[in-house]
Amino acid sequence: MSANTTDTSDATFEADVLKSDKPVLVDFWAPWCGPCKAIAPIIDEIAAANADKLKVVKLNTDDNPQTSAKYGITGIPTLNVYSGGEVVKTIVGVMPKPKLVKELEPFIG
Repeated sequence: MSANTTDTSDATFEADVLKSDKPVLVDFWAPWCGPCKAIAPIIDEIAAANADKLKVVKLNTDDNPQTSAKYGITGIPTLNVYSGGEVVKTIVGVMPKPKLVKELEPFIG
């Protein structure tokens, strides 16, 4: 977790993500996941640059199996964008920052 992202959990996911008034990027990750660690700084940079348009939260899949199972998260890192309580975009795996920013453009414009 950094200054630009917050942690969410099974208990707080609805309030943090589904009831948010702006789009939310959820980073599904785990401490043992190397690719998750690789993409974390990129996600942090995107969060910092777009804080006014996009909320960014991280969900540890090991500690929060209910939410991970509910959204069918089988591979990590998985990035889901939620808007109005619905998944509107899913990105799986690591990619360079320019490609990730392009994927998120509809939400951060």
